[in-house]
Amino acid sequence: MTTQTSPVRPADAATVDTTTPLHLRAAGVSLVLDVAGDRLPRVLHWGADLGDTDADELRELRTTAVAPVASSVTDEPVPLSLLPEQSVGWLGTPGLTGHRHGADFSTAFAVSDVSVENGTERDGAPVAHRVVVHAADEAARLRLVLELELLPDGLLRTRADVTNLDPAPFTLAGLDLVLPVPREADEILDFTGRHLRERSPQRHPFVAGTHLRESRRARGLDATLLLLAGRRGFAHRSGEVWGVHVAWSGNTRTFAEQTMPTGTRVLGAGELLLAGEVRLAEGESYQSPWVYGSYGDGLDQLSHRFHAYLRSRPRHPRTPRKALINVWEAVYFDHDLQRLTALADAAAAAGVERYVLDDGWFRGRRDDTAGLGDWVVDPDVWPQGLHPLVDHVTGLGMEFGLWFEPEMVNPDSDLARAHPEWILQTGDRLPPEARHQQVLDLAHPGAFDHVFGQIDAILTEYAIGYVKWDHNRDLIDAGHTPTGAAGVHAQTLATYRLLDALRAAHPDVEFESCSSGGGRIDLGILERTDRVWTSDCIDALERQVIEAGTGLLVPPEMLGSHIGSPVSHTTGRRHALGFRAATALFGHLGIEWDLTSATDDERAAVARWVEAYTTHRDLLHHGRSVRADDPDPALRVHGVVAEDGREAIFAVVQLTTGVWAPPGRVRLPGLDESTTYRVRPLPPGEQVAPGHGGATPVWWSDGTRLSGRALARVGVQVPNQFPERTVLLHLTAL
Repeated sequence: MTTQTSPVRPADAATVDTTTPLHLRAAGVSLVLDVAGDRLPRVLHWGADLGDTDADELRELRTTAVAPVASSVTDEPVPLSLLPEQSVGWLGTPGLTGHRHGADFSTAFAVSDVSVENGTERDGAPVAHRVVVHAADEAARLRLVLELELLPDGLLRTRADVTNLDPAPFTLAGLDLVLPVPREADEILDFTGRHLRERSPQRHPFVAGTHLRESRRARGLDATLLLLAGRRGFAHRSGEVWGVHVAWSGNTRTFAEQTMPTGTRVLGAGELLLAGEVRLAEGESYQSPWVYGSYGDGLDQLSHRFHAYLRSRPRHPRTPRKALINVWEAVYFDHDLQRLTALADAAAAAGVERYVLDDGWFRGRRDDTAGLGDWVVDPDVWPQGLHPLVDHVTGLGMEFGLWFEPEMVNPDSDLARAHPEWILQTGDRLPPEARHQQVLDLAHPGAFDHVFGQIDAILTEYAIGYVKWDHNRDLIDAGHTPTGAAGVHAQTLATYRLLDALRAAHPDVEFESCSSGGGRIDLGILERTDRVWTSDCIDALERQVIEAGTGLLVPPEMLGSHIGSPVSHTTGRRHALGFRAATALFGHLGIEWDLTSATDDERAAVARWVEAYTTHRDLLHHGRSVRADDPDPALRVHGVVAEDGREAIFAVVQLTTGVWAPPGRVRLPGLDESTTYRVRPLPPGEQVAPGHGGATPVWWSDGTRLSGRALARVGVQVPNQFPERTVLLHLTAL
């Protein structure tokens, strides 16, 4: 349960004239908020910028938004607030659900104060406009604070804080915030998936009823990263689209709802609370996660707002993203010093800058059946500790990184034997095991202190600059002992506190979020981590879809993307090195391959790709991600364009055999239309496999010069490639 003081009105905030709707604007986005009367605020418009509007026009906008009364409904129009209430006639999903001994199930909040701050900041990140609304329901004895922020790049976020004012406890069942979308948003795009196949898109009409996506796993291999609604057929470069994301690393709810008979459409989100999980005593508060909303003319613009926000934060990683090697798929649990130092030598020779020792280094960890929870170096495998390996790696000029799974415990561990009461469980039963492990209840102070103490000791003893933080199972039947109360909410907050404490103690250590790959990627965990492991599947073909979906929320510099071995460990596919490396180039590049088993030619090629990455990563990690809407489903065209429009890199990816051969002219979007560019193939991604059908266009060897307008509207012929191949294009302004 979140217990804290409710947000207070800032001393320098201006009390607004509530007779006129508020018009907030930033980066091509307008939000018009009706704050008249004592009801909770209503959104009159969220979408494209309305330009300069005077008070008279804003009041007329409010008047013209009032719907006439239809038959067999309430006698007055039903207002839709950010926190919908049944007390005004709303019969869709209510914003707040809960009760006090069966009563006070329906709220009627009355607003007492609305304040606005312009040009402020939160945690060092800029905020264009901030609105704070204070309200209370005297009958239900609840106080509410609504916060709404419009960020400089047009991203919107809102959250709510509810406080119990009565001596009797209030059981909160849910606190969801909604944003309306217009009738034109008639198609939904969301994502599903599984381990090794995250972010699989699915589209369907926005029909009457509720399309609800709930994640009860406390992570999201199958959960939607974003829930999007837009004009039918919206794509990367065109079509109005609205989307929401809930910044929470536990259980979540996200929904698209159309109520009848009015056809009102909303996108909503919040934390999914288990039964009885939050019971507020008198004076206690629950604060919802931030619900983020983004609008764009096309998915690229919607996505850019998220990227721009993440990059605006003071804690966002700004040092060059080091090319790394992770040893997991090279050695698994076979930790042998000679083998690992040989791998370090090969990695350093290829230009790798960071070496990550994955699972298997701690006590009793010879496979995945034992050891989790005992975060001490195994003396049987490492009689001198990790010092010989760490010293060897750092002596080669690389940074050393280490894997942990702090929230989990194996029943076969000293920790579990000593403290079985520290395992999340309900009643007298243990949850079913997954990967031979259970979940350590970090809400127990002793469990929290144990994990912090052991990890802090490792990070203090060794020269470690990077932590891979894993989370390899769902939270099932997750109760807190001895009460048996649902424990996912408290576990999530405890995980945040643990990460915050370790980061405060070791400010120079970077942290990666991993959860069986891409199972925990959200703006809650990204406030505390510098990178996400996008998927345990390193198959470059699968990664085309996985990274495209994840990249809508997360910018390239935070997406872990590795060059895998020639044959994928998870799919059995064999891919050429160029395809594997060109795919990894557009993220935070790493290697997950036993380079000691590679040929001399392969190691030389890897070195060329690492050099290309380090040469161009400033552009790749600070530019604007773009994706073309090519008519051929066998072809993917994506790239990164510098913010000033002076340089760009594009990938032309042949997924399968295409209908056309050659593919035809490919358009390159997102460029400065008035700038003339030199277009050349980018080594080492210029190679086209020889053989039947493999051929380059006539301009390929010497390059060409075209304006951004011509490249975006006409395009260039590209090579005829075999399936599962990629070529790269480098554009520089003349």
